[in-house]
Amino acid sequence: MGTVVYYTGLVPPRLRLCSKKIVGSSVGVQRQQVLEQVDKELSKGDERAALSLVKDLQGKPGGLRCFGAGRQIPQRLYTLDELKLNGIETRSLLSPVDATLGAIERTLQLAGVAGGLATWNAFGFSPQQILLFSLGLLFLWTLDSVSFNGGLGSLVLDTIGHTFSQKYHNRVIQHEAGHFLIAYMVGILPRGYTLTSLEALQKDGSFNVQAGTAFVDFDFLEEVNTGKVSATTLNRFSCIALAGVATEYLLFGYAEGGLADINKLDMLIKGLGFTQKKADSQVRWSVLNTILMLRRHEGAREKLAEAMTMGKSVGSCIGIIEDNIDAADI
Repeated sequence: MGTVVYYTGLVPPRLRLCSKKIVGSSVGVQRQQVLEQVDKELSKGDERAALSLVKDLQGKPGGLRCFGAGRQIPQRLYTLDELKLNGIETRSLLSPVDATLGAIERTLQLAGVAGGLATWNAFGFSPQQILLFSLGLLFLWTLDSVSFNGGLGSLVLDTIGHTFSQKYHNRVIQHEAGHFLIAYMVGILPRGYTLTSLEALQKDGSFNVQAGTAFVDFDFLEEVNTGKVSATTLNRFSCIALAGVATEYLLFGYAEGGLADINKLDMLIKGLGFTQKKADSQVRWSVLNTILMLRRHEGAREKLAEAMTMGKSVGSCIGIIEDNIDAADI
């Protein structure tokens, strides 16, 4: 496993790549100091330097034991019955429907209609004025859909969800903690995270960027740009993509968020030209592998979620993972 190479016609957006010369850290440097330097490099946008620092301490005594060290199950075609024996019902995991935001959206629509009728009765608007007002709303909705990919509407719904629904707020945090933890365990360095669409807007200044966890993934992008994706890279991407919905499933018995993650994985697999049987094999292995890792490191994920709630840096979050996973449990 890892020597197989898949070919794809997908061309992802380019990331900013840096050519700064990397200076490796010695084994004697304290982990905390290195992680602080990792945060500095990430804040400067030098992802290669940050990754180099992490790899210098990877697996070394007093270093980073857990990075890329997650225990994985053998890769083969697992049946649905085998997943059920491990307590996994794929329909509740791979078909997320965000009932919370859906309910908020319907409530806003009803409130808008009721408000419009009340305004009509109070001010006696003519049919022509109502038509112009409706056309204005339709224009704003179209502008948001075309220019911001629905980002403005998502921002409003997400902000209301975090403000009035503690369940939604907690679910998003746990979802992103799952992405962060699994990425680190399979050897992909997280480079940042946001927990709300408003926070993402403040950091990136764009309505097109939603809340989520971002990764140092230039190796993956380079592989896709060349039209070749190795089995190892695909396995990592698959597990990271499914980590959020898997976390929700373990905590609540079903997943609400993460449809975009599943769609991205589906698009990649289709781009690789997989048969349906091969695609099912990839997804089922990834689901089982990710679920088992999350179960094994539940305590670390809980501590990580607490740290992310407080807005801790990537380096601090890595330190928490390392402090809460025993060497025997990796």
